[in-house]
Formats: sequence, structure tokens, C-alpha cells
Amino acid sequence: MSLTAMLQEQFDAGLTTRSDFTIDQPVEQYGAVDHAVWQQLYERQTAMLPGRVCDAFMEGIRALDMDASRVPEFERLNEKLMAATGWQVVAVPGLVPDEVFFDHLANRRFPATWWMRRPDQLDYLQEPDCFHDVFGHVPLLANPVFADFMQAYGKAGTVAQSLGALPLLARLYWYTVEFGLMRDGDGLRIYGAGIVSSRGETEFSLTSREPNRIGFSLERVLRTQYRIDTFQQTYFVIDDFAQLFDAMRADLPALFKAFAEQPSFEAGARRRTDTQILLPA
Repeated sequence: MSLTAMLQEQFDAGLTTRSDFTIDQPVEQYGAVDHAVWQQLYERQTAMLPGRVCDAFMEGIRALDMDASRVPEFERLNEKLMAATGWQVVAVPGLVPDEVFFDHLANRRFPATWWMRRPDQLDYLQEPDCFHDVFGHVPLLANPVFADFMQAYGKAGTVAQSLGALPLLARLYWYTVEFGLMRDGDGLRIYGAGIVSSRGETEFSLTSREPNRIGFSLERVLRTQYRIDTFQQTYFVIDDFAQLFDAMRADLPALFKAFAEQPSFEAGARRRTDTQILLPA
């Protein structure tokens, strides 16, 4: 559905969209099916994530005290999130324009889709819904270092847009915020929201020998294409969230200019200079 069509649908439902694309979360419009889908997904993911997801994620779940049985009310969620890191969740009708998204992040606001997927969409949804946005993204916003990285990313987005470099910066979001892995001793943990909210990709990212797992390099990430129609062919592995925050201190305009004139790498490409992270035999 196009953004225009989605906004029209929301308007027809009596929801008023502000100039920054936020709306008042229509909690009264959640029905029994919405809450049941949330509960099924929440219980399924929280049962399989311990030992697979980074500690900061589970700490965020506990700190925010999410309700397993109902779609969270953002106002209540924000009381704990604001106290932890100064962030807040704002309801939006769906995907928002790039400049709006970056402005929200730069001001410590996370735009979250308000509506829930249908019961027949538990394992695949083309665009993010409330479960993906809230369960997948928000717990890590309670972590101070990750929260600071996300704000820095929002500020960098404005710069990238002014330089026509959004496709490059989008790769950083994709390969970290959405599909990032982290070292944990001799093993790996997930932290990316696209993995955290997906049963299939949780298993695939940690156990399959098909994809590349590469030590994080900002330059490599910015030059690597990605696919949205399948599990990832490449995952980038960080040491900790400080590594992401430090990456935002790079001379991004110079990198954007340099890489605009160089070919990008296919999603599953392997390079001689990559630091390959191998699974145990």
C-alpha cells in the first residue's frame, strides 16, 4: 500500500495525522484479535530469545515491563523509557518520509507503526507493524549507548539526505539496527530488530552456514547492498554498541563522496579483506 493510500485509510478511520506524521495511538481500535496476535508473537519470541539475543535486549524488556497479553500503550511505555534514556515512542500510520524519520530519531523519538499484523501474517510481513517496531526496536532504546547511537544516526541522516547519499546510510541501518549480530564470548548473539522479531531469521542468523558473518567495518557496510525478499546473505558482527556509536564520529561526508564513485558489493559477496566470523565446527 502506498503512503498516500495508507494515510487516506487512516483518515477514513478517523485518525488525524499531524505534520510530523504522528497520530494519537488509537488504543480503542485494538480488538481481541490484535491483542491475541501480540500475545502469540510475544510469547513465542521471548521463549526462544534467551541465550540467542544480547543481554541488553532482555534487560530492556524487563525495564520497560511490556505486557505480554496486550498491545502496549505507548504513553505508559514512555514513562519508563523517558526515565531510562530520554527517548519516547510516537505512533505513526506506517512508513514515514525519510526526512521525518531522521528528525524524529535526532530528537530521541522513535516512530512506531500503530497497527498489528493479521493472524495469517505471523511469520512474514512486507512492512513493519506494531510488533516489529515496539518489540523489536524499543527495548534497546533503554540502553544508553545504543540510544545515543540511534540519535547520532538520525542526525547523520539529515546530512546524508543533503548529499544525496541516503542509499549508503540506509545500509548502515539495515545491517545493524535491523539485522545486526554481536560477539558474545566465543559465540554470537542477535540484536537487530528484524531478527529479534522473526522466529525463522533468529535460527538462520545464528546456526545456518549459508550466510557470510563479517566483522563490522563501516566502510564495508556502506558499500554492501542488501535484499528485502529473503533471509540475509551477509550479517555484520559488532563487539559492542560503543563500536556503533564510534562509527558515527567518522567523516561521513567524505565517505559518502568516495563511495559514490565506487562500485558497491552484492549482498552475498565475499572480499579478501573481510574478517570472516566462523561458526563452531
